[in-house]
Parts: sequence; C-alpha cells; structure tokens
Amino acid sequence: MRLIGSYTALATPFDEQSQLDIDAWVRMVEAQRSGGSAGIVVGGSTGEGQALEEAELAQLLSVALCYSGNMTVIAGTGHSSTRKTILQTQFARQHGAQAALVVTPPYVRPTQEGLYRHYIEVAERGGLPVILYNVPARTGCDLQPSTVARLAEVESIVGIKEANVAEERLSALLPMVSSRFSLLSGDDATAAQSILAGAQGVVSVASNILPATFRRLCDHALAGNADLVAARMNALMPLLSFLGVESNPIPLKALLASKGLGSDVPRLPLTKLSAEHRLTMEAMLPTLVALEFSAAAELAALSV
Repeated sequence: MRLIGSYTALATPFDEQSQLDIDAWVRMVEAQRSGGSAGIVVGGSTGEGQALEEAELAQLLSVALCYSGNMTVIAGTGHSSTRKTILQTQFARQHGAQAALVVTPPYVRPTQEGLYRHYIEVAERGGLPVILYNVPARTGCDLQPSTVARLAEVESIVGIKEANVAEERLSALLPMVSSRFSLLSGDDATAAQSILAGAQGVVSVASNILPATFRRLCDHALAGNADLVAARMNALMPLLSFLGVESNPIPLKALLASKGLGSDVPRLPLTKLSAEHRLTMEAMLPTLVALEFSAAAELAALSV
C-alpha cells in the first residue's frame, strides 16, 4: 500500500434524532470520490469514532465500500487499550476496511517503549496495514521520531499521520520516508508546506467541504509548484481558521449541515456550534463554492 495525496477524515452525519444519516453519508462518500480524494477515514476522531457503536461503524464501512470506487477506505481503530485496539482493527478488517488509522493511546500516557510494543501488537494481530497517528494535543503523549524509526521497519506499518507541526519534527521524520512508508500531514494549515518539503500527502478535515480543492492542492505541492500552493493556501485560510473556532468536528458539522449533509449537532459531550460563529460561516460559503467549482473544473479538464 502506497499512501500519497489527499485523504479525508470524514465526519459522521447524524439526523435530528442523532441516528446515522445514511443518505447524507452516501452523498459525502460520492463527493470524495468525484473530488479525486485518494482515500477516506471512517470513524476517526473527526468522525466521532469514540461515540459510534460497533454496528454503526460496520454500516458506515459497508456503505462506504459500495460507493468509494478506487479510494482507500481506512478505519479509525485506536483506543487507550492495546487489546481493544486489536479487536477494533480486526472488526474493521472483517467489515471491509483496507487499512487502520491508529492514534496513540489517549489519556494513559505510555512510555516510548509502551508505544512501540502497542503498535507492534496491533500490526501483528490486527490484520490490516497500520497508519500511525500522532496528535499530542489530543492524546497527552507524543510518538517520538526515534520510535517511529523503529516502527517504520515493520512491513505492515505503512505510514504516519503526524499532527505535530514543529519544523524539527518534520525534519526528523522525512528521512524515514520510503517506497512503502509514507509521511502524511495531520494539520491542514501546514500540510502543503510539509508536502513541498517531502511529505506524501495529508489526512484532512477541510477536504470534507472541499475535496477537489485539496486534491489539487496536493497535486501542486507534490509537483513542487510553490507559487500555486501559496495562492491556494491564502484562499483557504478563512476556512481553516473557522474550523478551529471550536473543537473538531463542531464547526465542520455546521458547515456540512448548511449543505444538507446531516444535522449540525454532534453527539455529546460535543455540542452544536455557538451562535456567535454562524455569521462568519455564512459569509464564507459563496467563496467555498467558487473554490471547489474551480478545482473540480481543473480535474475535469485533466481527465479529458
């Protein structure tokens, strides 16, 4: 498995009764496919994976596989317990997932040796290619480059989603990139610069809204077109700033609801977007439509 390009950490759409909105889910998956995304993450943190029942994750995976086309379908399977992570990874494999995105165990703050052994166990027993996921701000632990280097030698560990945006972290991880181990950015605002520096792609939140735009952003960054990347990023900054006004995926779900894709109310303990941010959201909507229309037109021209 070679990971390259734009991957979307899909939000999970719920209806007004907080049940899965499968019609919205189908349209979201189809939008990613037509927008040129390389893959989708199902049931990750953006998808409120910790709030999903197993039967719901199974349904989301089943439907996604029906409409994903050539996209890679990745399941978020990380838990604080190694045993639960293995079981969830095996469950995702049984329901068709093609890879597992495994976040560092949240809350328990393992040592680096504990992290190494955790990922080795999941890689050996989970039954899926593993993508490491490091997001210290959410988990309370930081997967160090020295540990990543050990894990990158394992055949079934195929990459890392890194959300630590420090320049020295990027510099330390880039030498580990190989034909079978990819470095994916976990931060939309710095993803393009990371790709220009040698990373292979991004696992994006914003591409829920702008899949074709992020596909083209990755295309330009992978081609080394720094000027085009800078112009695209400048246009994207209002959206990226908005997505950070409250905890992910609260702002994202409000945007998706404005497009008729599920309710704007996440599952507790997350709550709907505060009223003070709604005017900002509504003001940017026409610009987002224009950005995505332009990127989709580029993709259509390339396919002719």
